[in-house]
Amino acid sequence: MKVIIIGSTHAGTTAASQILQDHPETDVTVYERHNNVSFLSCGISLYLGGQVKRLEDMFFSDPDDLRQLGAKLRLRHDVLKVDAKNKTITCENLETNEIFTDTYDKLIMATGSYVVVPPLFGIDNSRVLLCKDYAQAKAIYETAKNHKHVTIVGGGYVGVELAESYAETDHDVTLIQSHDQLLNNYVDKNMSDKVTKLLKEHGVHVYLNERVSAFSGDDQVVVETNKGKHTTDLAIVSTGFVANTDLLRGQVAMDRHGGIIINDYTQTSDPDIYAAGDACVVHYNPTGKTAYIPLATNAVRQGVLAGRNIFGNVQKYMGTQATSAMAIFGRTLASSGLPLNRALAAGFDAASVTFHDNYRPAYMPSTAMLTIDLVYDRKTRRILGAQLFSKHEVAQSANTISVCIQNKNTIDDLAFVDMLFQPNYDQPFNYLNMVAQMAVAQEKKRANQAVKEPK
Repeated sequence: MKVIIIGSTHAGTTAASQILQDHPETDVTVYERHNNVSFLSCGISLYLGGQVKRLEDMFFSDPDDLRQLGAKLRLRHDVLKVDAKNKTITCENLETNEIFTDTYDKLIMATGSYVVVPPLFGIDNSRVLLCKDYAQAKAIYETAKNHKHVTIVGGGYVGVELAESYAETDHDVTLIQSHDQLLNNYVDKNMSDKVTKLLKEHGVHVYLNERVSAFSGDDQVVVETNKGKHTTDLAIVSTGFVANTDLLRGQVAMDRHGGIIINDYTQTSDPDIYAAGDACVVHYNPTGKTAYIPLATNAVRQGVLAGRNIFGNVQKYMGTQATSAMAIFGRTLASSGLPLNRALAAGFDAASVTFHDNYRPAYMPSTAMLTIDLVYDRKTRRILGAQLFSKHEVAQSANTISVCIQNKNTIDDLAFVDMLFQPNYDQPFNYLNMVAQMAVAQEKKRANQAVKEPK
């Protein structure tokens, strides 16, 4: 079988590895327009903050490893066209400018995503940078060396992590967000407020409900918004990502945002084309619907499945809870599933409870406060999501919540599920048990009140 993979993203390299491990006789060719493979963009802030010394270490896969497995790696090759009907691609060698065609039996689209570039005046200013790939990360690092004041546009994970990194490296930092809170896709406002407070305590100027309209200026950049102007030395735009799927537009089914629609086996509407990673949608288990959620965790899983399933649909994609975490100024913020505001918007009869207490007994030499917001559906009592914040490492607890959502567990299940107790780690009832018990108590109180109220 001849397989072409377009894109050496996390999904692309994982798919290639999986194919050649299971079926080493397969003819696998990977086309990549850049000169590197599977860059971990989530590690950019670690590099900028000095926690990772070499940006070259932030690669998920090694080209030589893929070649040793038997893959043909075509770096600096830009795929110009995919002809799904005739199962061909047209490609340009960016080193020689040669244009040629290639054929496939199966195609895996792993073209990833790109930064949303707002159609703003001045976006092409040399001091207005994007943040996604290796070259952009290098440019940001080099440019920021000689620029004291950095302004970040966009308050998602990337924007917040960049703000922390620059604040920790003696920069004057401004963060501008168009919504009324940071991290609005991941957490509710009370959790976001904790992050905003931390940023401000470390000198970051946070502006909410401000939408950037233009960039201007010569010696300095003037960031113009609906509420005024901010003068800065360097602006970094991190306003989200969109699927890079133009090559297949009109040839396979896509959602309204351009994400390729896949079935349970990562197969597109064309049976000989599979898709994985940021190029396609995911099955979002909290709602039971498809969604576009560009995360590395989704990409590597879908890449493995695409590599397996092109030989016959053998393993289904389990979907995702969009579980994620970030470290910020010595704290961990982690989440899985739906925050309350999004659960309500999705049509659930949703409610939440908040646990706020020490994660382990006060008699221990030290402890730390922990806040958990648990979101659930009142009708079914099913867990929809949770958010955790603490100096204590709570990221693995978000993974536990992820399993609960995946398995459609209820607040009653979580309230008494077996979890270890050891004073080094938690209370006799683990904090996940306790927040679920709060939800059970809240629903019992609600039911009692309904009985007492006259009809």
